[in-house]
Order: sequence, then structure tokens, then C-alpha cells
Amino acid sequence: MPELRNMTLNFGPQHPAAHGVLRLILEMNGEVIERADPHIGLLHRATEKLAESKPYNQSIGYMDRLDYVSMMCNEHGYVMAIEKLLGIEVPVRAQYIRVMFDEITRILNHLLWIGAHGLDVGAMTMFLYAFREREDLMDVYEAVSGARLHATYYRPGGVNRDLPDSMPKYEANQWRSEADAKRMNGNRDGSLLDFIEDFTKRFPGYVDEYETLLTDNRIWKQRTVGIGVVSPERAMQLGFSGPMLRGSGIEWDLRKKQPYEVYDKMDFDIPVGTNGDSYDRYLVRMEEMRQSNRIIEQCVDWLRVNPGEVLLEDNKITPPRREVMKGDMESLIHHFKHFTEGYCIPAGEAYAGIEHPKGEFGVYMISDGANKPYRVKIRAPGFAHLAALDEMVRGHMLADVVAVIGTQDIVFGEIDR
Repeated sequence: MPELRNMTLNFGPQHPAAHGVLRLILEMNGEVIERADPHIGLLHRATEKLAESKPYNQSIGYMDRLDYVSMMCNEHGYVMAIEKLLGIEVPVRAQYIRVMFDEITRILNHLLWIGAHGLDVGAMTMFLYAFREREDLMDVYEAVSGARLHATYYRPGGVNRDLPDSMPKYEANQWRSEADAKRMNGNRDGSLLDFIEDFTKRFPGYVDEYETLLTDNRIWKQRTVGIGVVSPERAMQLGFSGPMLRGSGIEWDLRKKQPYEVYDKMDFDIPVGTNGDSYDRYLVRMEEMRQSNRIIEQCVDWLRVNPGEVLLEDNKITPPRREVMKGDMESLIHHFKHFTEGYCIPAGEAYAGIEHPKGEFGVYMISDGANKPYRVKIRAPGFAHLAALDEMVRGHMLADVVAVIGTQDIVFGEIDR
């Protein structure tokens, strides 16, 4: 029998299953992993330092680019930290809009996760299904912000603007006939809220389709059951949060335990796993999509019957409305000051943590009284999860490394920052 010898293998940084520019150095005994050493920093863009060199408002767009799959949730953590330092209260309608878009973002994140994770372990169809639904939600992003990905929609004091009364429509062209365009615009004749409501009615059926494909699929279970097991005690010691922690059986969710915005008014459940393996984390995320759908339905119902302000009417912090600015000298000065030097925040420090789709996303901010932060520190959920990769893959096969990276749902923008 030939003698086996250990070898060192490079996994990434341009591997399609590395979910970003992750470089893993794997020490292997044949096909079995003995040690995994993650190398990070290949995407480092100094986001925190850039935020410290700019007025507060000008860094909101940087937050979208951290975890570029959970855009508005990143913005939420940042603007909440500013609001804590300023001691301001956000209008209730803006709070409902924020909660609704946080949950739309959670579904967007989990759809990409299940599509990519499925593709990583050989389920090609999942990727196509997930992107079909993401398209509708991306149109919702575009309707409120003008951008499909990097929205920059949240503002300290609320959101940039109220929900639109109409949705963008498909037009006939050389590839799409009039009849096709009419069919595709079937649910776009009403307002944005009508479109979202239509989506919430359709979405549980789509999740059923995903589960039909995967939940009892023999190959899927062979690839995920018993892979990357983390005990509840170890999950807490490793600093896990979000589905990674709940998959190990610990019912911890900031939306319930430390409610922010209007989450305390929402009716939803926290799904938890029992075995702490990749399969449990899959089940937790699938149920989270259903619960997010429930929250969105409740927000739509409330927003329909409760008009109101969506941005604080304090021109020292928020810009004046455009039509006012065009005809009032005082407002023009406010507008100019707001977009050039911004506003000064009283000296102090604040931490704002939100239940991001991947775990606890926190922003710690120190103000020294200037118009830009003295210090910004971002607590990225994926960083703690990646740190546990070595422990999760030891003793597993090379193919299982891909499944474990998939189940961690890591995005490198937020890990490298």
C-alpha cells in the first residue's frame, strides 16, 4: 500500500466557492483536512479610516459596500449609531419603512446564500430559482433609491424619501413583445406597497419550491448533515451570532432580545436548530425567510393607513426639502452647509448593533465634537465565523470545506473592511 504524506494545498483566492477573495492554506493528510489557515486582507479598502476622514453623511454609501448582499442593513447600523450620539427620535413611519427594508434585505441575502450554497455543493437549479425572486426585490430597491444594489437610502433621522406611488415598468423592445411586457407588468400597475404585498403572497410558495428541491434531497443531506458541527457552548465562545448561533440551538436574536425601531410591535418567531450542523443552519435560514415575509406583511398593512413624515424636520441635521430650498434663502444656506461641511455631533461614544442577515452587525463610534467621527469601528458578523473555519473543517474532507464556507455565509467586503 502506498505511503500517504501530508501536503499543503492553496484554496483560493480566486476559487469560485471561496465567496470572495478568501485564501485558505490547507494542510491535508490525503483527502482529510488537518489544519486550515484563512488568509484575509486581499480586499482591504480601509472603510473605517475613510469614514473617519469624511463628514458623517458622506460615509453612508461606504456601508452598502461592506456586505454588498445586505446593503440597507449595514446602513441601518451606521445611522443608528449617529442617532444615538445625537439623541434624536426617528419618525414612526420611517421606522416601519426601515424594518420593512431590513427584512426585504434579509430575504435578498438568504436568497443569494441558498443559491450560491446550493451551487457550491452541486444543486445548479437553486441558483436560477433564487435569482428569479431577487429580481423583484431588486426592483423594489431601485424604486425607492434609484439604485439596485448600493441604495444609500437610510439617513440619520429617517429615510431619504417616502415610498413611491408607482413601480418601474417593462417596455416592449426587440427581445420582448407587447404581450410579454403586458404580462410582466401585471403586478406593477399599483404603488410600491401593492407590488410588495403581491410579492409577500407569492413568496411562501417559492420557499416551498426550494424546500421540495433540497430539504429531503438525499445528496443535499449527505453533503450537510453532520458537517461543521458546533456545540451551543462553543458557538458562544467563538462569538457566533445570527443563523450560525441559532443553528447551534441558542435562541438569540437582537430583534427580540434588544428590540430597536418597531420590532417590538412585530409578531414573528425565532427559528433555532438542534444539532449545530450545516443542515440545521440551512433549515434556520429557510424559516427566517418565511418569518421575514410575515414582518413585511405587517409593515405593509401599517404603512398603507398611516401617512406621515419619513425624515426629521430639523435642518441642522437633515437637508431641507428641495421645493423649499429653491425659494427660501435660509433653507438654501442650510442645504449648502449640510452637503459641504455636514453637522457637528456632541462629544461622546455610542454602539449600535442590529440583527443583520448574517449576525450582529455593530458600529462603535466616538465623536470629539467635530463634523466627522473621531473613531469608527465596525463589528462584522462574518469575521468571527471565518475565524472558526479551522475548527469547523478539521477532520472533514476537502469537498466539505466548500460546504462549510457556504454554511457560514461569508462576504469579504465586511471581513476585510
